Amino acid sequence: MSGQGGHAALTLLSFLLLLWRQVDPIEVPQDPKILQDLKQPPTIVKQSVKDYIVDPRDNIIIECEAKGNPVPSFTWTKNGKFFNIGKDPRVTMRKRSGSLEISFRSGGRPEDYEGVYQCFATNTFGVAISNKILLRVSKAPLWPKEVLEPVVVTEGSPLLLRCNPPPGLPPPFTFWMNSGMAPIPQDKRVSMGLNGDLYFSNVLAKDSQTDYSCNARFLFTHTIQQKNPFTLKVLTSEKETSYNATDPYGGRKVAESMPSFLSPQGRESSKVVLRDEQLLLECIAAGLPTPAVKWFKKGGDLPGQKVKFENFNKTLKIIPVSEEDAGEYVCMASNQLGSIRHSINVQVKAAPYWLDKPTNLVLAMNENGRLVCRANGNPKPDIQWLVNGEPIDTPGAPPSPSRQVLDDTIMFRSVQMGTSAVYQCNASNHHGYLLANAFVSVLDMRPRMLGSRNELIKVIENNHIFLDCPYFGSPLPDLRWFKNGLGSVLDGGQFRVHINGSLEIRRARAEDEGTYTCVVSNLLGQDEKQVRLKVKEPTRIVETPEHMSAVRGASAQFRCKVKSDPSLPVAVVWTKDDKPLSLGWRLRKDEESLTISNVNEGDEGSYTCRAKSEIDEDSYSARLTVREEASLHPSVSSALPPDRPDPPMDLDLSDPAARSVRLTWIPGNEHRSPITNFLVQFEEDHWEPGRWQDLSEYPGDLNSVILQLAPFVNYQFRVIAVNSVGPSQPSRPSPRYKTSGAAPDAVPKGLQGWGSKKDNMEITWEPLLDLERNGRNLHYSVWWRRKDSGEEWSNVTTVGSRHVVENTETYVPYDIKIKARNEFGPGPESNVVIGYSGEDVPTDAPTELRVSKVDSTKANIHWRPVDMKSVRGAFKEYRLFYWRESSRVPGLVVNKEKKTKGFFSTVAEPAGILTDLVPYSRYKMFMVVANNRFEGPPSNTEEFNTRIGVPDAPRFFRINRRNFDTLYLEWDKPVEPNGVLIGYQLKYHTVNGSSGGRVRVETFLPNMTDFTLRLPDRSTRFRFYLAALTQEGAGEVFVEESPHFSNEDNITDATGLVELTDASVASAFSPTPLGSLPPTTIAPTTISTPASTPPTSPAPATPAPASTPSTTSSTTTASEPTSAATRPVLATTRHTDMNQWVPPAWKIWNLTVEPNSNYANVSWSHNFPAGSSEFVLEFTLDSEKTVKVIMVKQHPPITVADLSPGAEYHLRVYSHELHSISSQSVTFKTKPAYIDQVDIATQGWFIGLMCAIALIILILLIVCFIKRSRGGKYPVRDKKDLPLDPVDQKDQDGSFDYQNGSSVPDRNENKNSSDEDHKPLQGSQTSLDGNVKESDDSLVDYGEGGDGQFNEDGSFIGQYTVKKDKDETEGNESSEATSPVNAIYSLA
Repeated sequence: MSGQGGHAALTLLSFLLLLWRQVDPIEVPQDPKILQDLKQPPTIVKQSVKDYIVDPRDNIIIECEAKGNPVPSFTWTKNGKFFNIGKDPRVTMRKRSGSLEISFRSGGRPEDYEGVYQCFATNTFGVAISNKILLRVSKAPLWPKEVLEPVVVTEGSPLLLRCNPPPGLPPPFTFWMNSGMAPIPQDKRVSMGLNGDLYFSNVLAKDSQTDYSCNARFLFTHTIQQKNPFTLKVLTSEKETSYNATDPYGGRKVAESMPSFLSPQGRESSKVVLRDEQLLLECIAAGLPTPAVKWFKKGGDLPGQKVKFENFNKTLKIIPVSEEDAGEYVCMASNQLGSIRHSINVQVKAAPYWLDKPTNLVLAMNENGRLVCRANGNPKPDIQWLVNGEPIDTPGAPPSPSRQVLDDTIMFRSVQMGTSAVYQCNASNHHGYLLANAFVSVLDMRPRMLGSRNELIKVIENNHIFLDCPYFGSPLPDLRWFKNGLGSVLDGGQFRVHINGSLEIRRARAEDEGTYTCVVSNLLGQDEKQVRLKVKEPTRIVETPEHMSAVRGASAQFRCKVKSDPSLPVAVVWTKDDKPLSLGWRLRKDEESLTISNVNEGDEGSYTCRAKSEIDEDSYSARLTVREEASLHPSVSSALPPDRPDPPMDLDLSDPAARSVRLTWIPGNEHRSPITNFLVQFEEDHWEPGRWQDLSEYPGDLNSVILQLAPFVNYQFRVIAVNSVGPSQPSRPSPRYKTSGAAPDAVPKGLQGWGSKKDNMEITWEPLLDLERNGRNLHYSVWWRRKDSGEEWSNVTTVGSRHVVENTETYVPYDIKIKARNEFGPGPESNVVIGYSGEDVPTDAPTELRVSKVDSTKANIHWRPVDMKSVRGAFKEYRLFYWRESSRVPGLVVNKEKKTKGFFSTVAEPAGILTDLVPYSRYKMFMVVANNRFEGPPSNTEEFNTRIGVPDAPRFFRINRRNFDTLYLEWDKPVEPNGVLIGYQLKYHTVNGSSGGRVRVETFLPNMTDFTLRLPDRSTRFRFYLAALTQEGAGEVFVEESPHFSNEDNITDATGLVELTDASVASAFSPTPLGSLPPTTIAPTTISTPASTPPTSPAPATPAPASTPSTTSSTTTASEPTSAATRPVLATTRHTDMNQWVPPAWKIWNLTVEPNSNYANVSWSHNFPAGSSEFVLEFTLDSEKTVKVIMVKQHPPITVADLSPGAEYHLRVYSHELHSISSQSVTFKTKPAYIDQVDIATQGWFIGLMCAIALIILILLIVCFIKRSRGGKYPVRDKKDLPLDPVDQKDQDGSFDYQNGSSVPDRNENKNSSDEDHKPLQGSQTSLDGNVKESDDSLVDYGEGGDGQFNEDGSFIGQYTVKKDKDETEGNESSEATSPVNAIYSLA
C-alpha cells in the first residue's frame, strides 16, 4: 500500500508541475508610480550576522530593516520569548527601522544581553522574519599565573614549548617573542604550530641565549597578553664553543636521529572540515638533521590551484574546500637517516547551501504558481516550511485551500484575493541552517501604461522598426494594436506583436506611415498609448570620393554629393585618417566637395566624407597620394598599392531555425586586391561574454551563408574579409540570435572507475563543454553494477563530475555507464566501461629470494611467487629493493641509497637479471609484491658480492708544458676503482698531423699520480693514453694530446703579448676585428679569471706615426682596450697542420716594420682570399730568446704595442690555418726610450720648496744674532762640584738659571735671580750624544773636549762646566742651543 501511495503522490506532483508550467508569475516593473501603489508583504533587506560578537566597550546595535507596502512594524524575540523593548530603558528601536540599540551610558552589563535574537517585520499582508542572531560579548581573559621552571634539554633533542592561551571570544591570535619584545625567528627547525605551541625539531646550544614567551592578541579589545617566559638550558656533551653557521655544534659530536612526529602523534589521524571553509593540515617532525616535509594525496594529485604550503612546508592549506578535496593526505618527513609518514583522513562535511532558493511570487487571481526550496549539504538538510513565521502544519498558520506542500515545493492553484502571505524555508543540519523569506502576493490592478503615452518615431524606408508598448496590470491584460484608430487588429503579414507588447514592422514602407494605437485591458479596466510613425528616405552619398594622386604643390578635390529626405537636416563632415579636419584657406569645403590647395606631403592620407542625419548616416573614404613629379600615366588607381579590404557592412539575419540561421552581409571595398575568403566569428553572452571565437570560413564570392549553431546559445556574429594583403577590420556585430534549447548531444568523456580506498570506487568523467550543455540545469545520470553478477543497475544523478560508491569489496570489477541530461531531456548513453573498486595492501611476501651467476655488474635473481589473490588489487610487479651496502675496497665510502627495479612475471618460477651494479661491492636486497597503490610485506633479505672489474677512468688527466724541453703529466685516482688498484698504464706516441709514431708504454705504481717527460724537440707533440689497472685489466682510457708550444691553455700571465719563458707557456690572443684599411693598435690586455687577481691597467697607447701602405696615408690611433666590443680575446689551438694540403699559389711577402720605442707598425702582402685565414705574428726577443705571439684577424697594416725599448726583435708572419705558409723573417730594433726633459727651475713645487728653506734659514740667523747680542764677558765661578740641573730654568730675559745647593735642586729657590755670577755661559754647545761636555778650568781640558768653538774673530766661546767622570754626566741634557746648528736640532 505504501508503494502505491508514493506512486500516486508522484503522479499528482507531476500533474501539478505540468499545470504550473502553463502560467508564468507576474514580473512587477520597477516603475516608481507602480511601486508606490503596489501593495506587498514585508521583505527583510538588512540584518545582523548569525554569529554576532560585540565589543563590550561600545553600544550594542542589532540590525533589522525591511520594506513593504504598508510600511511594516517590528517586534523581537530573545531566546524564543517576546522581548519587551518598552520595559528596558537601555533598549531603543531606531525610527523607520527595526534595529535595536542597547546603550550602557547609565550603567549595566553587556553580558546580561547575551542570547538569541530574532526580528519579525509585519504588515497587513504577512510577516517576514530574520535569521536567529546569536549575540555574544567579546572576552579577553587574563593569563593564569604560573611559575615556569627552566626547561633543561640535551643538545640535538626535540623540544615542545606549550602556549595554552586563555580561551577568548573570538579566539586570540598567538605569537612568540622574547622578554626584549623581539620576535622569535622561525625556520625549518623552529616553528609555531597551529595550536600556538613552539616546536624545535632539534635544539642547538644557541637556543639557550634567549628566553621564550607566548603572546596572545585579542582582536576586539586590541590588547596583548604575555605569558611568563620559558628559560631554556641546553646540555652539551663537550665544552661549549662559539656558534657559526657552517658548524652550529661548534665542533661537538651530536648524535643524529631519524625523523619522528611531534604533531600529530601516531601514524594516522582524521580531520573534518566544512565545505567552502579552509583546510589546514599540519605535520611537524623532530630529527637531526632537521627533516624535510613533503605532502601527497593518495589516489590523486593535490589541487594545484587551491593548495598552498606554509610554515616551511609543514602546513598544507586548501581554500576553499569542496567535496572532491576529501580523501587521505600523507605527509612524509625525511632526513638522511630515513623517513616516516603520517596519514590524515579528511572528511568534507557541508552546512546547508542553496540549490534553488525560493523567490517572491506575484500572481493574479485564479493563477497558479509554486515556491521551490532546494538545498544540499552533508548530511542532507531537513526542509521546514513556515508561513508568517509559524510552522505551516500548525494550527497557528493561516489556512489556504489553494496551497499544497510537497516536500521542498509548495503548489498554489487558482489563488484568490486575501491569500497573500510570507513563506519561510528553513534548511538545516547539525552544521548550520539557511532561512529564506519569499512572499506570495495576489494582485488586482487595472492596466497602466509605462512611460510616455504619445510618441513620434521616425524610420528609414525598408528598415526594421519596433513600436514599444510597455504596460502592467493584474490580471495580465490583453493587448491589441490598431492603425489610425480603424480596421482590425494588427498581427500578421509584415506586422508581428511580441509578448512584451511591442509591434514589429519588418520592412517599413511609405504607406505604413500613420498613428498606431496600443490598447491593454483586463477585468478592472483598460489603458492605451499612441505612436506616430514617419517613414523617411535614406541618406545616401550618390557621388562618392575617389582615390587621387596629386603632384606636390598642385590642387586636389574630393567629390561627395548627398541625397536625403527633404524633411531631415543632413550634416556633412570630412575627416582625415579618422581625425577631424581643420578647414582654412588651403582646405575648403562646399556642399558637394572638399578642395585641397598647394598639396604637400602632410596632406597624404585617407579622407572620409560622412553624411549624417538624426536617424541614419552614410560614409565613403578615398586616399590621397602625393608625388614629387607628375605621373606619365593618367590612371590614378594604378599608382596606388593594394591594401586590406574594408570591413563588411549591413549584417542581416534571416531564415531562423532551431540550430541554424542565415547570415547576409555587404562586402566592403576590396582596395585593388580581390577578397579571397570571409571569416565568420561569434560571441555569446553567458559562458565567455566579450570573447570572439571563429565559427566558420567561406569563399570570397559568397555573402550569404547558413550558419550551423549549438542549442541554447545567445549568439552575436561579425565578419572579417581577407585578401592578399591581409584581413580587414571586423564588421559591426549583427543583432543577437538565441537558439532554442535541446537535450544534450554529447556523451561525457573520460568515464572511469577506480578506488581511492579499499572499500570504495570513485567514478569520474569530464564535464561537458559550455557549448555542449544545450540548456539549463545540466546534470549527469550514472549507473553501475558489479560485473557479471546479474545485479540490477544502481544509479545516481549529480551535477558534479565525480561520484563515490561506498562499501564495496576490495578490487572487484564494475560495469559503468553515464549520460547527461538537462531541462529539455536526456542525452545519449555512453558505452559500458569497466572500473574497479579500491585496492588493499598485499598480504603475502615473495619467498626464497636468492642470487646466482654474479659477475662484476650483473646478477641473476630468483624467488618464489605469491598467490595472486593475496595481491588484493591489480598485480603490477615484483619490486626489488637493493642497495650498495659497502665497497670491498678498504676505506672507500659509498652511497647507500636504495634503488628499485620492477619485474612483471606470472610464471611458476620467476627470475630476473639485476644490472648496472658496481663491481667489487657488497649488496643487499629484498623484494615485495606491488599493486597500483600498495606494496606488500618484504621478503627475506639477501646479501651478495660483485666480482672485481676494470676501473673507471682517472678523475682528471692534465698535461702542462713548463718549458721547451719537458712535459709535466698529472692525474688522480678513479672515482670507482672497481677493485684494488695495482697501478697505472701510460701509452704515448708522437703525432704528426693525422699519423702517429711508435707507441711507448710506461707503468706506474698505484701511489704515483705524476710523470715528467723530456722532449727531444720543442716542436714534438705527443698523444697520451692513460688507464688505471686492476687484476681484471686496464680500465677506461683517458686520452689527451700535448699542447703546441705556441698555443697553450695553461696561461699564468697574459698582459700585452703573451711570453713563452721557462715558467710559462706561450699563448696568443686575437686582436679586435676593425676595419681592414686603417692600421690597428693591438692594445695590452689582461687575461685572468673573474674571481682571482684583478686585471692590470693597460699602458697608455702611444700614438703611432702615419703609416703609408702603397699610396694611401692614414693616421694610426690606439684602439680602446676597455671596450666590450673591441677587447682582444684569447685564442688557443690544439690541432696540427703538418700534413695539410697547401695551395701552391698562396704566399706571404714584403714584410716591413716601422719601429718606435714601445710599438711598431707592421705591414705585409698576401694573396689569401678575404676571410679565408687568420695571421700569426711571431716576435723573438734577441736578448732573452723569448717568443711573443699575436693572432690577428684583420688585414695589414697592424700596430703592435707593448714592445721593449731599445731591443732587437726577429719577426715572421705565417698563416694560422696553414703554418707552412710563412713570410721571410726580418730583424728590427726598437728606438731607445724617450724621456721628457723638464726644466726643474720652472716647476712650481721646486720654487715653493726653495722659498720655504730660505725662510727657515732667515729665522735661524735672526735667532742667532739675538743670542750673540746678549753675550760679553763670561765670569767663571769655581763650581766644579755642582752638577747641572737636568732641566735648566730660563729667565724672562732669555738667560739660564743654574740652581745651587744639593744634587736635587730646589726649583723655588733663586728663581728670579739676576746675579751676574749665576748667568750661564753664552754659546754653550751640546755634545754629539746630547750631553753637556764638562771641563776643568785648565786650557788643556778645553782643548781635550773637542767641543770648543771660536768665533770669526778667534775668541773662544766654549762653555765652562763642572768636569765629571763620563758615567756621571751621561743622561744630562744640554742647555738650549745657541749656535745655528743646535737651533736646527732643536727645531727638528
